[in-house]
Amino acid sequence: MVDADQTFVIVGGGLAGAKAAETLRAEGFTGRVILISDERDHPYERPPLSKGFLLGKEDRDSVFVHEPAWYARAEIELHLGQTVTAIDRAAKTVRLGDGTLIRYDKLLLVTGAEPRRLDIPGTGLAGVHHLRRLAHAERLRQVLTTLGRDNGHLVIAGAGWIGLEVAAAARGYGAEVTVVDPEPTPLHHVLGPELGQLFADLHAEHGVRFHFGARLSEITGHDGMVLAARTDDGEEHPAHAVLAAIGAAPRTALAEAAGLELVERAHGGGIVVDERLRTSDPDIYAAGDVAAVSLPLFGTRARVEHWANALNGGPAAARAMLGQEIVYDRVPYFFTDQYDLGMEYSGWAPPGSYDQVVLRGDAGRREFIAFWLAEGRVLAGMNVNVWDVTEPIQRLIRSRGQVDPDALADPSVPLESLTS
Repeated sequence: MVDADQTFVIVGGGLAGAKAAETLRAEGFTGRVILISDERDHPYERPPLSKGFLLGKEDRDSVFVHEPAWYARAEIELHLGQTVTAIDRAAKTVRLGDGTLIRYDKLLLVTGAEPRRLDIPGTGLAGVHHLRRLAHAERLRQVLTTLGRDNGHLVIAGAGWIGLEVAAAARGYGAEVTVVDPEPTPLHHVLGPELGQLFADLHAEHGVRFHFGARLSEITGHDGMVLAARTDDGEEHPAHAVLAAIGAAPRTALAEAAGLELVERAHGGGIVVDERLRTSDPDIYAAGDVAAVSLPLFGTRARVEHWANALNGGPAAARAMLGQEIVYDRVPYFFTDQYDLGMEYSGWAPPGSYDQVVLRGDAGRREFIAFWLAEGRVLAGMNVNVWDVTEPIQRLIRSRGQVDPDALADPSVPLESLTS
């Protein structure tokens, strides 16, 4: 039975919020747990939206974190389709869009991020899409099915993870695909030019056309429908649909209005949290895409917009809200599946932070591990079609010790031996 003496409120209905609610109950919290989401769907996971669900390989029900009946069994109070409009830190209340006030003892903000918008003419046309929510994925799946059937053209603005995963899905349906990006290679800000070219080659082999060094400048259409996409270097690409995949911005408006400390937008934005995921208000926590966490291994603070951060950050915040001593210092991790390529990436090595890239295995066959090093220390590792190596890769990163690049490149040398 719920004890109403304490109320923990979770704002945000994604994976982080659902796992936080689950953890509170698993850890024995008997107070009220209230989860508020501005989406009408129950909390769901986002990776399938650009992977299995978008490809038509997974059904809609597979994306949900828990079956709907679980929330009633766990005595989690759901407010779906409700927006939190304000936080009163002095009164310790949140205000909903319908005016309802809900008191909290502890508050967790897992408001996530929202897709960045193209600021060009033509974005109001019916064929312009974003991919962040389940409704977006449902609509886009229908569009890709139609494009594939009619030999239609999809233009994607952005060669990041979402852009490339949708490109792979679109080619799977048979659609024509052109990807436009201002950088010289895909995933340039994550993998650098050395490994970004690998993904350019992979997609080119599957018929994707790239237009690097340019941005979309206008989307043209007729009777509300998309006809073409123009770039700022004067090119025009035929298009029946356009996907804006130019990144995501943290949803910090609520935190900002409440006076919580934020990271400047120029440095990635997000809500500043400490090692326990507490904000500048000791009774308010933040996790997932919206939280700017400290990454002491890499000497920086950043938002980690990936599934593993939500999966682990929500439970960590829940335990901290319960007064447990936790230190959230996980190595950033993400994964992707594109065509027959499966990849896992651990670490943090943006261009400019490393001085060497070491390959172990056969890059030509796309069965290898790549390591990004700075002064002999491993900053990040990416395993491509090589499995069960995430743990030793992360140990190498955590060790912060210098590694012999020749031994790192030699598949006969066990990774585990390099940290002994």
